[in-house]
Amino acid sequence: MAGNERGPGKPGPKFEESDVEVWQIGRFVVILIAVIAVSMALLFGLFRYFEGMTGGRPKVANERVNSGQSPPQPRLETAPVVDLRKIREAEDQSLTSYGWIDRKNGVVRIPIARAIDMLAERGLPARRETEPETKAAGVSLPTESGLGPKMTPPGGPLAGDMK
Repeated sequence: MAGNERGPGKPGPKFEESDVEVWQIGRFVVILIAVIAVSMALLFGLFRYFEGMTGGRPKVANERVNSGQSPPQPRLETAPVVDLRKIREAEDQSLTSYGWIDRKNGVVRIPIARAIDMLAERGLPARRETEPETKAAGVSLPTESGLGPKMTPPGGPLAGDMK
């Protein structure tokens, strides 16, 4: 009996019995390269077609800069650190100095430290209490839930003292 024969209950070999077909792999690679080349040619032709429709190639950014024209707003920051420093200095100046906001109506700007001191002296405005409010003011209670009748007694835990 040869070792390659199989019978009932005898397992076969645990390896590939035949070699890889080199010609089939080569044919696949050649076809793949041809498909890629045709796709690139079609894409190149499509780009040429679109260039013809729009009137030629778009201007390059360097051509615009060299011609003396500046790009439209918003422009990129050329020195972001310097710009941020200027913004923070302007903010600090407005937070630490007096100035007019609306001279016609008499609205002025005061330093923030002075505003905090004035607020501490005068206090915050408060509304008058006309009648005491309970914890349950404006709270609506469901009459029935998805589990059946409500589980809490009338008024619920937010009702407070009902005298």
